[in-house]
Amino acid sequence: MSGIFRANDIRDSDSAHLDQLSINTIRFLSVDAVQKANSGHPGLPLGASPMAYVLWTRFLQHNPVNPNWFNRDRFVLSAGHGSMLLYSLLHLTGYALSLEQIKQFRQWDSITPGHPERGLTPGVETTTGPLGQGYGNGVGMAIAEAYLAARYNRQGFDIINHFTYGLVSDGDLMEGVAAESTALAGHLKLGKLIYLYDNNHMTLSASTQLTFTEDHAQMFEAFGWHTQLVKDGNDLDAIRRAIGAARQETGRPSLILVRTRIGYGSPHKQDTFAAHGSPLGVEEVILTKENLGWPVEPPFYVPEEVGQYFRRAINCGQKAEAEWNAKFSAYEIQYPELAHELRQLINGDLPPGWDADIPQFPADAKGLATRSASGKVMEAVSPKLPGMIGGSADLNPSTYTELKDAGNFENPAMAVGDTQGSAGGGWSYAGRNLHFGVREHGMGAIMNGMAAHGGIIPFGATFLTFSDYMRPSIRLAALMGVQVVYIFTHDSIGMGEDGPTHQPVEQLASLRAIPRLIVIRPGDANETAVAWRLAIEKRDRPIALVLTRQSVPTLDREQFASAEGLRRGAYILADAPQAKPQLILIASGSEVGLIVAARQKLQEQKIPVRLVSMPSWELFEDQPREYRHSVLPPSVRARLAVEAGVTQGWHRYIGDLGGVIGMERFGASAPGPVVMHEYGFNVDNICERALALLKGVEQ
Repeated sequence: MSGIFRANDIRDSDSAHLDQLSINTIRFLSVDAVQKANSGHPGLPLGASPMAYVLWTRFLQHNPVNPNWFNRDRFVLSAGHGSMLLYSLLHLTGYALSLEQIKQFRQWDSITPGHPERGLTPGVETTTGPLGQGYGNGVGMAIAEAYLAARYNRQGFDIINHFTYGLVSDGDLMEGVAAESTALAGHLKLGKLIYLYDNNHMTLSASTQLTFTEDHAQMFEAFGWHTQLVKDGNDLDAIRRAIGAARQETGRPSLILVRTRIGYGSPHKQDTFAAHGSPLGVEEVILTKENLGWPVEPPFYVPEEVGQYFRRAINCGQKAEAEWNAKFSAYEIQYPELAHELRQLINGDLPPGWDADIPQFPADAKGLATRSASGKVMEAVSPKLPGMIGGSADLNPSTYTELKDAGNFENPAMAVGDTQGSAGGGWSYAGRNLHFGVREHGMGAIMNGMAAHGGIIPFGATFLTFSDYMRPSIRLAALMGVQVVYIFTHDSIGMGEDGPTHQPVEQLASLRAIPRLIVIRPGDANETAVAWRLAIEKRDRPIALVLTRQSVPTLDREQFASAEGLRRGAYILADAPQAKPQLILIASGSEVGLIVAARQKLQEQKIPVRLVSMPSWELFEDQPREYRHSVLPPSVRARLAVEAGVTQGWHRYIGDLGGVIGMERFGASAPGPVVMHEYGFNVDNICERALALLKGVEQ
């Protein structure tokens, strides 16, 4: 939808004047807000406002009255430090972002934080701050659009048809996550992804001549991108032509390198890093306004004709959404089943009976690796969950995360030779197995973008130790409250021979430290099944499933409590028969089987033992105090936790007199059972430690 505000591209003197007035309004709303806060980044809005203005007034399809209209174009300000640019655009075009909120930039309880936050400010698509993250999010949004369009569009009904735009900076491109995301986007030929590169040659502390001198256009072309150069960031016609050409280039993602001037118009700070991360200063603000012909007073000035012009976006957006709604109504008549399925995805609803085929795993002493159980659950639920899309960092044979007969998400042009691919079902944008390659960092950011787009439940898998590569993205998923499912296998020293480089020790504690992330380490196959139910049902928090490589016993649930207890984070797996427990053994994951065996041995000595399976601290902390005390009574002071990870954090559950069998060093290269035994994860050591605890409590 080119020409959102204007019917043509003819620019007479009046329109040129209005253009410049509008651009300077964006600039100085931003500058005044930063100056009032005495904190922020004025350089980017001063330099990048012209290209943002062209995009938002000539191309961007959106509805300020309904920021969640599903077929809107997505705009990602990956250079989140320039947040006032986005807030100014949102305010001017009629979103529920008042001028008073602009004046409260970076202040307590405002909706204009220092970096954009999804869910806080209307119109903000994703939380950007750490450079490169928004860049990867945009790739994920483009993937989501391509998948939904391929699955649901029919001839004459382009129900899903929108672009993903982004404004990216030198800092974004320097981060490794951007390189990973760039490579995958180029490989997938995501032609509806368009990034405007604020190429101002300046970072926060120096010129890019010190650190960033590669030929960016050639680099992106090598990645399979379409590139264009706009030599003057104030040339509106050149910017318009470049965006138009990018929209026509449907076979490749596009990067438009726009040569801008950081701090444009500032007499003393233009083209210097001093304009990047600090307010201009009161005197320099005055000089800059005078230099660009802007009234010094009042601050936060919006000329009447500019306000009226920008608010045309409201009528344009409402009209575009109404046209889409009418098309969707006709689509519903012709394709009722597809329309019903798509509405469910858009609304985040689960189809009835989606979990009916999840297996109940029979008791088995030899058991099953929880990664294997996870794969079986995924195989059972994926046919009924068309929005469930994902893959692994080149580890499908090890993580058991391939969706059988679901096809590979690939540009059809990539289908060469074996057109069935590894998953069957062909190669197309309608495939649901997304091959991320060995790119954990990019995978995390891309999944966040898929989730933020909507209509998708993204999953991604790797070994637990490599979750470290994904931590920035996991943290942002938790901050945004988006539904992302992480599948982390090979979860402890029990994985064995690969040794300490691959054996996670501190990762569980590290993930548990992230607020609002739910970490679940199931103890057997049936707990794994319940964990997956939760992962699909929880719409407002990411979930990390931490799974074993080695087999663990599948418990007899007639003898032990139902695995549904996992929903409460921790539960009494088995209790002391006809006696008050003197000792509580607590474990997660593969160590649950060990405490089950230890309890049997301790009972032979007439010691009343309670077993507690504790797969998720976060879910347990969400329970009422009464429930938590019923599982871990304060009166029972002899408590022993067993977990093959660092002991950090366990003190809150074991009390002053309790103990932990855990890891305080890295692992070793040897067969898994040997490593576990040598580090004290064996029944004899558990019993010995438990008896010592009891003796200490009694004394």
